[in-house]
Amino acid sequence: MLSDASVTTMLPVKDMDRARAFYEGCLGLKPSGFRPDGKFIYTVGGTTLALFPKPEGTKADHTAISFRVEDIAASIDELKQAGVKFEDYDFPGLKTVNHVCVLGAEKAAWFKDTEGNYLCIHEDILEA
Repeated sequence: MLSDASVTTMLPVKDMDRARAFYEGCLGLKPSGFRPDGKFIYTVGGTTLALFPKPEGTKADHTAISFRVEDIAASIDELKQAGVKFEDYDFPGLKTVNHVCVLGAEKAAWFKDTEGNYLCIHEDILEA
């Protein structure tokens, strides 16, 4: 029923100016619209991300968004130069090396947005 429907990820933000500075300045997203209810809309790889104002916020304690990239090491370097701070982990079954964790068929690296949401970049590992 919904397999052909487009998907919008909705993220609440306490401080829209601060969040926009991060998503636009650090991540390089371009706004594709503004709604009268205060939402800022971004089109990302054919999907939609909407930031909406919520005074108390609601940070996700899990990965809220994961962006697929072609080269995770290069993407990490580029994002770090833009001010993104990556998380590092050393748990059983989840250890990062140079911010990257290999999880089955992908490499992943996590960082937080200005609202405390966990965001991720991941690279698919192609079998030779």
